[in-house]
Amino acid sequence: MSGPLDGIKVLELAGIGPGPYACMLLADMGADVLRLERGDSSSERTLSWDLLNRSRYSVAVDLKNDAGRDLVLELCEQADVLIEGFRPGVTERLGLGPDDVWRRNPRLVYGRMTGYGQRGPLSQRAGHDINYIAISGALWPVGREGERPVPPLNLVGDFGGGSLFLALGVVSAVLSARTSGEGQVVDAAMVDGSASMLAMTHSFMNVGVWHEERGVNLLDTGAPFYEVYETKDRQFIAVGAIESKFYEQLLEGLGLASDELPPQMERAKWAETKERFAGIFKSKTRDEWTDIFIGVDACVTPVLSPREAAVHPYNTERNVFSLVGPLQPQPAPRFSKTPSEIRIEPHSAGSGTREGLSSWGIDVERQKALKADGAFG
Repeated sequence: MSGPLDGIKVLELAGIGPGPYACMLLADMGADVLRLERGDSSSERTLSWDLLNRSRYSVAVDLKNDAGRDLVLELCEQADVLIEGFRPGVTERLGLGPDDVWRRNPRLVYGRMTGYGQRGPLSQRAGHDINYIAISGALWPVGREGERPVPPLNLVGDFGGGSLFLALGVVSAVLSARTSGEGQVVDAAMVDGSASMLAMTHSFMNVGVWHEERGVNLLDTGAPFYEVYETKDRQFIAVGAIESKFYEQLLEGLGLASDELPPQMERAKWAETKERFAGIFKSKTRDEWTDIFIGVDACVTPVLSPREAAVHPYNTERNVFSLVGPLQPQPAPRFSKTPSEIRIEPHSAGSGTREGLSSWGIDVERQKALKADGAFG
């Protein structure tokens, strides 16, 4: 059985972070992705540490070499998608911009991954996840009361606001191209995507139930029933008992009665209630609290490290992680009829040149000529 994107062909002009992750998702779901990058076309296929490059071949291409550029344009003739993550204008200067590829294939979807977008006063500025979510407003609310914002790794900008929006965008544009016969540019900017992810927060602000002050709101550690608490063994428990029926179960597990505490939604008393919860959670270990709440709908769970998560019974039962070879998350989401899979483990740059090009119809003799012309660098 093939993945849901079987038959879609994608060229990836290699970058870092969000572009590769989007291409990993597409490849896991069955798209035939060629990762084009600087590398050694003669190298042995040794395993790479970079899991973002799995499920596809790495092909060595020198984009500044005429033969290398012409090879990419030739491959574009059979591709559905090209994805790049350079600063705006770079691929145009290389002769690989949208107009260049559309002359070869007007149906091709051109996916562009940047922080600030293709146009605007910051479009040429360097940045990273932390900068993009700072500009979009997504960084400001993350943190505790009276403290500075805490960068949520690079999950919100790079992968949430970047990769996922890019992947959704290119698949949507491919569907459109199949109807219209015309490709288009998908301008996926991490500022745009992370701002979009704040839609619910803006909704709360618009009706006056969310304050811009950090750490005093329902979902930002302001509420005692949506918080992380330290346990006796210096581990942590996550509590998300927002609804009243879950809150009642939380209180029961903590050995409290509702009439011992202020009303759940009385903001002025949240700090007082949180202090009481914190003292109780410190009285037992994380595993003891886990046992207390394991069969209870109180929205209470242990906070696991990534390696602990890999061997947690829930995750092992659902096969959330691959425990064979390098530890890595399995493909998501899951499909009932066309399951995704890790198709190829990540390998060293350029080591899949022969297999990758052959799978796209570039035979061995042609590859020898390309190599002689410097196409592979």
